[in-house]
Amino acid sequence: QVQLVESGGGLVQAGGSSRLSCAASGRTFSIYAMGWFRQAPGKEREFLTAINWSGGYTYYAASAKGRFTTSRDNAKNTVYLQMVSLKPEDTAVYYCAAQTTAQPWSAMPKSYDSWGQGTQVTVSS
Repeated sequence: QVQLVESGGGLVQAGGSSRLSCAASGRTFSIYAMGWFRQAPGKEREFLTAINWSGGYTYYAASAKGRFTTSRDNAKNTVYLQMVSLKPEDTAVYYCAAQTTAQPWSAMPKSYDSWGQGTQVTVSS
């Protein structure tokens, strides 16, 4: 089992930046990829980006390209989501998730086995 804990987020002004962290513990050797999702009130969980745990290869949803960047620090078992030029519509709960089976890039939540508790990001106009 992999445990994930997100940190960062909070209240940000429109146009500002924020960096989220996701620390993994437990069976981290089993992680194949880490993903970032978000969920706004009344909306479905939306895939943003994923990063291959060992090689660092990344995959972005069209909505995340250009403003969101994911990276990882294997020594710290931590992945990051850097967000810039934030907009009020970016307001959501942001989740990291771990994928423990090797498979093609997936934007489907069901492809991920472990989830963090989520962290709120609120962008004020």
